[in-house]
Amino acid sequence: MDVSIVIVTYNSEKQIEACLNSVFSQTRGVTQEVVVVDNLSKDGTAALLQKRYPQVKLILPGANLGFARGVNLGAKHSIGDYILLLNPDTEVRDHAIDEVVAFARKHPEFGFYGGRNLKPDGSLEPSSCWGQPTLWSMAMFALGLSTVFRHNSFFDPESLGSWKRDTVREVGVITGCFLLARRDAWEKLRGMDERFFMYGEDVDFAMRAREAGYRPVLVPQAIIMHEVGASSDKPINKMMLLYKGKAALVRRHWKGFGRSLGLFFLVLGVGLRALPAWLKSLIRGGEPGKWHLLWSRRKEWLIGYPTSQSPQSP
Repeated sequence: MDVSIVIVTYNSEKQIEACLNSVFSQTRGVTQEVVVVDNLSKDGTAALLQKRYPQVKLILPGANLGFARGVNLGAKHSIGDYILLLNPDTEVRDHAIDEVVAFARKHPEFGFYGGRNLKPDGSLEPSSCWGQPTLWSMAMFALGLSTVFRHNSFFDPESLGSWKRDTVREVGVITGCFLLARRDAWEKLRGMDERFFMYGEDVDFAMRAREAGYRPVLVPQAIIMHEVGASSDKPINKMMLLYKGKAALVRRHWKGFGRSLGLFFLVLGVGLRALPAWLKSLIRGGEPGKWHLLWSRRKEWLIGYPTSQSPQSP
């Protein structure tokens, strides 16, 4: 088996058909299996998969495991030489799976491979990859400069500047919406760190990959359509998970003064964004907004995730 495609679903009934249809119709030469882990969807996702896609290996853990535990479970039940993480709100274009597997076979030294994401209207969706977070990028966030000067390689380095994701390039982070891994590399890293429930696990994974000597790379001819946010929860719930993940990354990958400074930058950045919304609510009335809610709950997300548990083996 060439590649195992691992998809984690949660209330994905409206997206999963288009995703799977594109996976099956766009395959040319690679042999593939599809493993879907359903995180206790409340809609008809599991029933739809059982009825219309008998060729899919469906895993029902009976709980919402989150993304990291979900993909690790899917990988554990797969047999392919490569493992491809794919979001349910994506569609494969231009034989992307064949393209990325062919590149990986020709260039095994990279270990991990991403693709080029497009929005439904055909324009670029840059979230397929990012620069690795640093204290500098976090300082730019804290001061609001990464927002004022978006896509500027100096003030917003994690955005990778104006690069259109149209050339082969090593990157700091490949996001989990489309991430191909050599199985031996995946197993060497012991999969995703299951201490992360959702958001931040792919950044942690990429940082650990670099520490292990791998070089995550973007393959521009591997194209998918990604409807970002199609499976998202309420904005404040998403932001709580996002910033809990960010805090966990700082606590996991920095030490001493660097860790304290990184956490300070997170708090400062949220506080500065919350202040205008709070003042506006005082003057005009109404709700203070998501940034103020995030600020008011900072003690919850600033602790990150537990640090005692080791990443689980897939």
